[in-house]
Amino acid sequence: MKRTLMAAILTAGLVAMGADSSDKLSATRGTLEKWVEARGLVSKTRTDWQSDKETLQQTVLILERELKGVEEKFSKLTTNNVQAEKERAETEASIKASNEGLAPAQQFAVEFEGKIRALAPRLPDPLQDILKPLFARLPAEGTNTQMKATERVQAIVAILNELDKFNNALNVFSEKRKNAAGAEVSVETVYIGLGAGYFVNDSGDFAGLGTPGATGWEWSTQPEIAGQVREVIRIYRNERPAKFVSLPAVIK
Repeated sequence: MKRTLMAAILTAGLVAMGADSSDKLSATRGTLEKWVEARGLVSKTRTDWQSDKETLQQTVLILERELKGVEEKFSKLTTNNVQAEKERAETEASIKASNEGLAPAQQFAVEFEGKIRALAPRLPDPLQDILKPLFARLPAEGTNTQMKATERVQAIVAILNELDKFNNALNVFSEKRKNAAGAEVSVETVYIGLGAGYFVNDSGDFAGLGTPGATGWEWSTQPEIAGQVREVIRIYRNERPAKFVSLPAVIK
């Protein structure tokens, strides 16, 4: 519409003025067309820029959100690293304290293992058989071992438990003993704790008692106690009601 109006004004001016040359009119028309074209180009550029501006703004918002997300993740990662480093330091301190605390236990284990080994020969043969698997868990004497102090103490405690259980009970075992002629005879042996033992054969003509010695148990023959020993065994097996039975004892 503006273009039509301008053309009308220009035409009217030309008519009022009289006559211009054809070349001037043509030049003026060309200039007007270029001006209109320039205005259209400016308008299109402004429209395109507005559209591009909105797109850029949306892109900026998206990038800002992504950047914020990255910053939050990085902050969490930094926090996690700090926490991990703190936990690592605490763990190392705990391990160090545990190792320092286990040093006395290691020394205790070494000393107590020696005492238990020295005691072993003085134990009854059946009890030694019971303890063999537990003694096998102990490191060889005088050797460097990588066995943990806790494992060594556990083995010692297991041995002490078996010793305590045997010592606080009456135990009966089938064994063999040599008679005066040197022949082996099948007997049943009653162990009263770790302090005394009494044996008797089936026929009741071979009996005796034993006590722990420095290198093992020492046995002596006393046929006269056969009846009492057999009576104890019957009571142990609930074949007789419980009662007091008198047996000789050796005090060292």
